[in-house]
Amino acid sequence: MTDSAHSLRTRWHHALVAARGGADGPDPLPYADRLLARWAEPQRRYHTTAHLAAVLDRIDTLAGHAADADAVRLAAWFHDAVYRPDRSENEERSAALAERALPEAGVPDAVTEEVARLVRLTVTHDPAAGDTNGEVLCDADLAILAAPPKEYGEYAAQVREEYGFVPEEAFREGRAAVLRQLLGLPRLFRTPHGAREWEPRARQNLLTELELLTH
Repeated sequence: MTDSAHSLRTRWHHALVAARGGADGPDPLPYADRLLARWAEPQRRYHTTAHLAAVLDRIDTLAGHAADADAVRLAAWFHDAVYRPDRSENEERSAALAERALPEAGVPDAVTEEVARLVRLTVTHDPAAGDTNGEVLCDADLAILAAPPKEYGEYAAQVREEYGFVPEEAFREGRAAVLRQLLGLPRLFRTPHGAREWEPRARQNLLTELELLTH
């Protein structure tokens, strides 16, 4: 087992035990292993265990803003657990997976419902005002948009690889539409940290990629 996989298993264990609220339950680690197997599927280039670890790191940075940071951490584990680039219902299927797995793992119904809600929220990345859990998850998931230019370019290239089955012109049109939708949001990031630290660079990266796609 790699160090990164061991670290992720430990992080899952801590989040799941915390979400149980002290109640007993089955061994958390088999659940982690099944999820990690999903995150390691061969069709993934960006949506990999590296992305999962990065989102969890950002949640740690933003945890003080969340009403229930451990529910947000569990949502991160599930938010791309089902990922097929050629399918449109990935988030719904990922949320349904959480709704099946978490009660079996000993997580209370209210926490399970919150995790599933958060996973579904990643369809739009547009949490309602005051939804602090949603703000943290969405900011953590979108933080790659604020990466330094070289890292952002690698991210964009990995996304293109995941959609390798799409002809170039169609990909450019679809990707440009996604970028315009993001740029049209009043704010990409809803947490104070995200708005302060990530918003300016993210908008510049999006504008740069959009220009490359459309010229």
